Amino acid sequence: MAHLQVTTSAAKPLVPVPNRECKLGAKSSEFGGVAFVHHNTRNLSQACKNQGIQAVLASDKETDASSGTKERGLRGKLNKVVLAYSGGLDTSVIVPWLRENYGCEVVCFTADVGQGISELEGLETKAKASGACQLVVKDLTEEFVKDYVFPCLRAGAVYERKYLLGTSMARPVIAKAMVDVAKEVGADAVAHGCTGKGNDQVRFELTFFALNPDLQVVAPWREWDITGREDAIEYAKKHNVPVPVTKKSIYSRDRNLWHLSHEGDILEDPANEPKKDMYMMSVDPEDAPDKPEYLEIGIISGIPVSINGIELSPATLLSQLNDMGGRHGIGRIDMVENRLVGMKSRGVYETPGGTILAAACRELESLTLDREAIQFKDMMALKYAELVYAGRWFDPLRESMDAFMENITKTTSGSVTLKLYKGSVIVASRKSPFSLYREDISSFESGQIYDQADAAGFIKLYGLPMRVRAMLEKELGKI
Repeated sequence: MAHLQVTTSAAKPLVPVPNRECKLGAKSSEFGGVAFVHHNTRNLSQACKNQGIQAVLASDKETDASSGTKERGLRGKLNKVVLAYSGGLDTSVIVPWLRENYGCEVVCFTADVGQGISELEGLETKAKASGACQLVVKDLTEEFVKDYVFPCLRAGAVYERKYLLGTSMARPVIAKAMVDVAKEVGADAVAHGCTGKGNDQVRFELTFFALNPDLQVVAPWREWDITGREDAIEYAKKHNVPVPVTKKSIYSRDRNLWHLSHEGDILEDPANEPKKDMYMMSVDPEDAPDKPEYLEIGIISGIPVSINGIELSPATLLSQLNDMGGRHGIGRIDMVENRLVGMKSRGVYETPGGTILAAACRELESLTLDREAIQFKDMMALKYAELVYAGRWFDPLRESMDAFMENITKTTSGSVTLKLYKGSVIVASRKSPFSLYREDISSFESGQIYDQADAAGFIKLYGLPMRVRAMLEKELGKI
């Protein structure tokens, strides 16, 4: 008889819970010699989110998961592989390909990082049909926002002037969870469906290397003969894997709670303007409300904690700001970026909540950090963003830089009021008990602390190098 395992949203180790009834209306059944748990997907997924748990649909330990897995595959022998699984055509095909080429059991792993319930529905059926022996689903939304998004936000990390690192931050939290699952299920390898042209292959694999260098990594797109969608469909039919009948999107998209990215189709030509119906998280600024919306963001030590005075969990706070920002067309970015692998690519990003939070944190720092601190932090932020973009989340350099960011922003506490209006985030007010702004000094009125006459001596000393150079050039006849 199959059993239901649960894990906390903090992605703690999987712990079997035998003889415990699922209180969410689940029922067990068998498929092809593999035991799974069936459920009402929408109700279960929502209930699990509300209770902060995730179902782990596992085979019974006494069940032989698949026939022939003890034999050597076409490319070698692995015992068990944890696959980053989305349920799409590519990862559905990877399951039988791994079994055929490495003679292994395949554990499908899916992380919920806020991509939406619709992308999680039906995964159980798809995993079974593809030949997986186990499906593990974890809700990582709170961990993702708290431990990955917010540190980048505090650092002010922006890649190449525009990109707020949505996909870059999500890959290490997913890969870390895969390493944890591999340990729990006794897997000796991990696999992903990233292509050989993109950044994600690097982000996944550097995390694997950093957290468990003994794990073997399988990247089918760098090994197999499948070259496109038609080849994948043909392979799926040959191995009796149901082919999704839904219409394929013309865009390549990646979504999590922080952002939604769009690539491909007409976007491959930088001269083409994106189509209006492409966007999914935000309305066109032209169609946004004619009345602006004000909101107050509370921040403690560089980390957002509240909206309009109401304290919220990291994921809830970001979700609410996505809704608010999306209504006003906030956070649309169209850019050509330099990929880690050397080529340029064009992408369009929707980051409504993130754009609001980035503006709030930046504005509060204008009160709490002095000139030297701001300039050095901005310089560090460029390198910080580069490391995150390149998949070096667990690099000691990024971790050391994060310690600096945490320390330099320890007094960045207060609130910022913003006005959202037709695609723009406008600062209305900033307040902090640690503000370095002094009205009695900054005022044009005379004050006791700042004597305007002192400026003459300062200017003479500050400008001395320029004056000396000009004197030399005059002597040489250049002036």
